[in-house]
Amino acid sequence: MEPPATSRWLVANLLAAIAYGLLSMTVCLPSMPQWSEMFAASQADVQLTFSSFVVAFGAAQLVYGPLSDRYGRRRLLIAGFALAALGSLACAMAGSLGALIAARFVQGAGAAAGMVLGRAMVQDFFHGADRPRIMAYTGMILGVCPPLATLVGGQLHVQLGWRANFVLAALVALVLLASTSRLLPADAPRRAAGEHWLGAFFAAYATLLRLPAFLAYIAMLGMCTGTFYAFLAGVPVVLAGYGVGPATIGWFIMFPPMFYIVGNFLVSRLVRHISNERLILYGQFTALSGIGIVLVLALFGVRSPFAVAAPLALLGLGHGLMMPSTLAGTVSLVPALAGAAAAGAGLAQQLFGAVGGYAVGLVPHDGALNLALLMGCFMSLSLVCQVLLLPRGER
Repeated sequence: MEPPATSRWLVANLLAAIAYGLLSMTVCLPSMPQWSEMFAASQADVQLTFSSFVVAFGAAQLVYGPLSDRYGRRRLLIAGFALAALGSLACAMAGSLGALIAARFVQGAGAAAGMVLGRAMVQDFFHGADRPRIMAYTGMILGVCPPLATLVGGQLHVQLGWRANFVLAALVALVLLASTSRLLPADAPRRAAGEHWLGAFFAAYATLLRLPAFLAYIAMLGMCTGTFYAFLAGVPVVLAGYGVGPATIGWFIMFPPMFYIVGNFLVSRLVRHISNERLILYGQFTALSGIGIVLVLALFGVRSPFAVAAPLALLGLGHGLMMPSTLAGTVSLVPALAGAAAAGAGLAQQLFGAVGGYAVGLVPHDGALNLALLMGCFMSLSLVCQVLLLPRGER
């Protein structure tokens, strides 16, 4: 596809499309601790609202990619935003926890289009030095989005109630639907109509899953995402016990995402001097150090929101050191299957993220101890995957 004029509005539209998934995922987090009482449900059941979104968000990415090759990216992106708007409105009107869980699944399935197709369009529209520049903007947006969304969501919850968060998500989806229709050019299908793309799709994954290094990379990505989603789902519950309300919780959630941006910046400067595998290892130990500090402080009975949020800046820094090199390793193993590898990595991230978010509801959180142990388990498994599965020549 020939790139259209690279206007600022086009760049803004693509970045917003990519970020929409995280916005719709996290804007309601400040409300979640109160849903248990509102719906007379256990915390584990409430966490299913998060997990259902994440599962749909990850699984749908596998579908949008090959379908966009066959039918074009723009029309699927428009359909995705329409589905996200419907799911968000269904969330806002949900009268029971079961209805909310189902609506969040629909919302996640629609929001996935922005993540996978937005990234694909960056590859389509930009070339040379412009492509890494736009992808760098993407990393920064994704780092800022969770804390900003939780800040906005907390204020909306206090001023207008929890349903207002989903109304906002619906309105943003409709704006993106309109801007995508206006700003992005129509694209032609990329595959011949008679091509058996489904068979090639499964053959690609059969090839990748036979590679130990691919298994190592997607396992590490999944474990890191499980750690982070456990943080996103668990910290609101822990900090609520410390007296932190919906209006201010976003200030504490922002620590890891902001330092994630710092980690990405450091990788851009260090990658010429330090191997990818060593950067990943440094990131593993940095993340585990932050979790370890939270664990020690919890064992000593320190009950302060800063005792949770500040050390977990190291978690964000460690993930920032890990993720660029891990993602690069995933898609570079078999260049001809880079798209399939990226989609598989995205699915692994969201599935393990769903597990992490749901596991938070299975243990009590009178303090940060159980959350730190859960996050530590995920990150320890990530380190084990690197040591055991990554071939010696790639460590």
